[in-house]
Amino acid sequence: MKVIRFTAPGFAAQLRQVTAPSSLFDPIIEQRTRAILDAVRARGDDAVLEYTERFDGAKLTTDQLSVTQAELLTASFRADEPFRAAVTEAEKNIATFARKSLRKNWQTKNSHGATVGEKFDAFQRVGIYIPGGTAPLVSTALMTITLAKVAGCKEIVVCTPCGKDGGINPALLFAAKAAGATEIYRVGGAQAIAALAYGTKTIRRVQKIYGPGNAYVVTAKRLLVGYVAIDLLPGPSELLVLADETANAKFAAADLLAQAEHGSGHERVWLVTTSDKILKTVEKEVARQLPKLARREFIKRALADNSYLIQVKSLADGIALANQLAPEHCEVMTRNPRQVSANILTAGAIFLGPFSPTVLGDYVAGPSHTLPTGGAGASFPGLTVDQFQRRTSVVEYNRASVKKALPAVKKFAELEGLGAHGKSAEIRK
Repeated sequence: MKVIRFTAPGFAAQLRQVTAPSSLFDPIIEQRTRAILDAVRARGDDAVLEYTERFDGAKLTTDQLSVTQAELLTASFRADEPFRAAVTEAEKNIATFARKSLRKNWQTKNSHGATVGEKFDAFQRVGIYIPGGTAPLVSTALMTITLAKVAGCKEIVVCTPCGKDGGINPALLFAAKAAGATEIYRVGGAQAIAALAYGTKTIRRVQKIYGPGNAYVVTAKRLLVGYVAIDLLPGPSELLVLADETANAKFAAADLLAQAEHGSGHERVWLVTTSDKILKTVEKEVARQLPKLARREFIKRALADNSYLIQVKSLADGIALANQLAPEHCEVMTRNPRQVSANILTAGAIFLGPFSPTVLGDYVAGPSHTLPTGGAGASFPGLTVDQFQRRTSVVEYNRASVKKALPAVKKFAELEGLGAHGKSAEIRK
């Protein structure tokens, strides 16, 4: 892990390196992703199958892309009771949180006496991407599909990578089906996002795409805006721990290691602290805990490339840096964490105090763990159920309210030189 202190002569230059754009804006990744998108758009299933063989090592035919009912039944048989209980517990909290966020239809009267309002309808066909790879994210199935189900989406289409044998982790299949998936396809990477956006003979296009993924998946989502709607830009995991001298160094180190273990190598973790003692102790704790972890080789790669221990002069400077980085997850391990968090304005999710590790948000707390990364949190929120709802405004005038609105309408039409606009209202008086 790289150590940066505000007392160092090159501190400002070092911070510029820390806040440099993430892999989300890598031009090489973008170029490669465009090629995949263009191929799927031109050749449909054939391109999907080609990339599945190239990247996942699975040689499939078109009729093997869809997960069968027999596979889902087998996955259900293999799910033991503790796993079923964990799925039920997490899904209950996620659904409860989601129902609180659902938008409700409303209406009111405007100054003309007309009825105006909004109605909220679930998207009818949505696409959910669930990462696979070295760590098939079973929890992501619950954190995305459950929201679609609560919103009332009728067709919930899941894409997830398969192994070399064409198989998908049975626990992931069980969770996806339990959460409400109506179609599941063994397709991953940018080619899955392209298939969902453009549509192929096998995978019909969707209205909106949701879910996290690697740098190629996130870049594909960004490039396809316009062909399809997207939720946000949730890429490789990030964690910033904001700490003062009261923080528990063991806890902070464990949390940094946890978010670095996903396996892409693009994960980013930061400790930002006012305390030199905490910085040194966290560094020692990382070194002590790392050798005991099963995925230590993945963690080492992420820590070598994208991890920083940063000492700042003041807590205000730490908050400013957190807002500049816009981390996916932000843990506040300070005095009065709730008060401190009031000034953190760009994080995907905030975890308060020593007993709120990010892993609780990853799995069971309730809010979706699908969150913006790579600085996108400055303008994107995390995934919420209302993103599965389509907003439509509704306007209803009668003869009396049209007459009352007419003077203003005629004036606007006159100023804009759009006479037909004025006449279309005047004809109704």
